[in-house]
Amino acid sequence: MLIGSQDGEAFLSAPRKNVEDFTGPRERSDLGFINFDVAADIQNIFDWNVKQLFLYLSAEYSTKNNALNQVVLWDKIVLRGDNPKLLLKDMKTKYFFFDDGNGLKGNRNVTLTLSWNVVPNAGILPLVTGSGHVSVPFPDTYEIMKSY
Repeated sequence: MLIGSQDGEAFLSAPRKNVEDFTGPRERSDLGFINFDVAADIQNIFDWNVKQLFLYLSAEYSTKNNALNQVVLWDKIVLRGDNPKLLLKDMKTKYFFFDDGNGLKGNRNVTLTLSWNVVPNAGILPLVTGSGHVSVPFPDTYEIMKSY
């Protein structure tokens, strides 16, 4: 299973902006943007008891305020009978990649992981983490936002 690989190297774009966070105190927070590729053959996961898979891409990183930050960036449901060979190019995150401060600026170890939940026809719901991980260094500067 590969995440963001292009000839053995990570294909990720990680610009970052410093924007106002209206969910809490009037402070500015980092907002990360990532483009990624996913190439995976998940055919062997589908056996007689698998109804569908819930795939998701998450980011894990540490900051001075939090030892562990986990953010889900993208997800996809794959039903039995769908094409089990995923070849997704230049995907954008489905959900905002906000940090509750400035923990993305210059962070050298943001790790992306592809995981999935198996939705069975009957039985327990196992959580499986894929074998592919990619660590992404974020830039030391902010991208300038356009003002309209």
